[in-house]
Amino acid sequence: MADRKIFSGGEFLITDAAPDDVFTPEDFTDEHKMIYETARDFVTKEVEPNIDKLEEKDHDLTLDILAKAGELGLLGTDVPEEYGGLGLDKVSTTVVTEAIAPAGSFAVVHGAHTGIGSLPIVYFGTEEQKKKYLPKLASGEWCGAYCLTESGAGSDALNAKTKAVLSDDGKYYILNGEKMFITNAGWASSFIVYAKVDGEKFTGFIVEKDFPGVSTGAEEKKMGVHGSSTRPVILEDAKVPVENVLFEIGKGHKIAFNILNIGRWKLGAGAVGGCKICVTNSVKYANGRTQFKVPISSFGMIKTKLADMAIRTYMSDSMMYRLAGMFDDKLGTLDDEDKKSGAENAKAIEEYAAECSITKVYGSEILDYCVDEYVQILGGYGFCSEYPAERYYRDSRINKIWEGTNEINRMLVPGTMMRRAMQGRLNLFPAAKAIAGELMSYSPLSVQLPDTPLALQEHIVKMSKKIALMVAGVSAQKFQQDLAKEQEVMAKIADIVIEIFAMESGLLRTLKMISKEGEEKAKYQIAAVKVYVDENIPKIETWAKQILAYVEEGDMLRTQLAGVKKLARYQPIDTVSLKRAVADRVIELESYPF
Repeated sequence: MADRKIFSGGEFLITDAAPDDVFTPEDFTDEHKMIYETARDFVTKEVEPNIDKLEEKDHDLTLDILAKAGELGLLGTDVPEEYGGLGLDKVSTTVVTEAIAPAGSFAVVHGAHTGIGSLPIVYFGTEEQKKKYLPKLASGEWCGAYCLTESGAGSDALNAKTKAVLSDDGKYYILNGEKMFITNAGWASSFIVYAKVDGEKFTGFIVEKDFPGVSTGAEEKKMGVHGSSTRPVILEDAKVPVENVLFEIGKGHKIAFNILNIGRWKLGAGAVGGCKICVTNSVKYANGRTQFKVPISSFGMIKTKLADMAIRTYMSDSMMYRLAGMFDDKLGTLDDEDKKSGAENAKAIEEYAAECSITKVYGSEILDYCVDEYVQILGGYGFCSEYPAERYYRDSRINKIWEGTNEINRMLVPGTMMRRAMQGRLNLFPAAKAIAGELMSYSPLSVQLPDTPLALQEHIVKMSKKIALMVAGVSAQKFQQDLAKEQEVMAKIADIVIEIFAMESGLLRTLKMISKEGEEKAKYQIAAVKVYVDENIPKIETWAKQILAYVEEGDMLRTQLAGVKKLARYQPIDTVSLKRAVADRVIELESYPF
């Protein structure tokens, strides 16, 4: 990993990476593969036979299975060895999260516990806090939860009303307030709670369930993830020892936002695992279901569904492990002392805030697409609870809401990049200005592409980046400090950037495979990239034109639209045949094919 170029957050938009600059699933070590098999075996043996009981919120069974996961090390990949964990890289964490995803509601329990329930202490805890809490969390002796949301403070988390006041003897903070929609609340032993000291200073606390004044409300009746516990956490003069302040007074936002970044990345990893199982289950059913004397997998429209599910999953998979590699590279630059520093950890995590939002939005929406097609392929059976498709469909919906709604995350993608540009951390504006000058002389007819398998797709990805820079630059110039208020514009810029990261991640992964294994071994991946890029450049062109039509007018609008048309010029390819080839591979293997 040390040989890869370390990119700054958002830099992918202005700097073209080389294939060897990205980590891909083909780079898994034997240890990564063993970890994946261990986690999948755990799900097969411990979770799947008990899925119906778990869906009924069987308290003892859930905690028993969580403890078994702890025995296998599946709760401690992010916890340093000296505190009872394994201290593995972020790729290993991604592997576990993906493998656990088919575990239904237990995957939610696991994800909240290992992510937002434990990582605040891993990254921001004192030495004493780590020694006290992390061994119990890594072993599964304790279950962790995270308390940020309130009834009046969802996406606007810093508007929290929960208050903390120092006791007269100076030994405790007295917390009062109520947190809503808290995952694992019914069986958690520890909570990461945010409150405002003296009603002003947003601060994190480690709160134990047995502290005086701590209680939980009734279980929420939810659409999906029925086996997870979701309750309010009630704090009524709750006594929290002063040594349980997490990080620094008034610095709770640094914990909250950076841990949410990690949570978004892990949610994307779980979504990849969900997508893969949807592809596998769908094709197994389609191969076995006969209509008009032939398997329905032989029908063109079913093949299209199978291919689209697999192709989009491939892009999400490529994005997730690319980001995991970026995290490992960045965290690898920290020395041992920096790794113990909450401020340094926060800085390293925050570097890829935009990419975390991208993978969260993309992963959750591709999973929604895949579960919907899974239900559709099963037809009426997909609508019945005796088949897992119905549960997958319900369970998937929450992913676009928690860890920051997809709307909030779409605002964060361009917002984060623009802020960094203004801070001088990302050369976004000079790059956008250069595009404006380049367009005056650019002619798509003069472009000569090399005779390589994905030359056209490489060119389109580069042109898409220019389109993104162009519309972002025009929008920033028009609205300046008020750009964040133009949510429709911000969302369309985000959609363009998200698709660029998806296209490029799949492209780089495939180019890397071609260079190492040859074109023949990568033929289905090549087909996937060709299809995906071909279908998404028209979307990018449309979003860009919609932005410009709002921002500009008259001759300037016509000039800008002509520029987008130049950059987006391409010759459509035969995607029908390519999708058939991918689908046939899915049908042959009866599983996700990449």
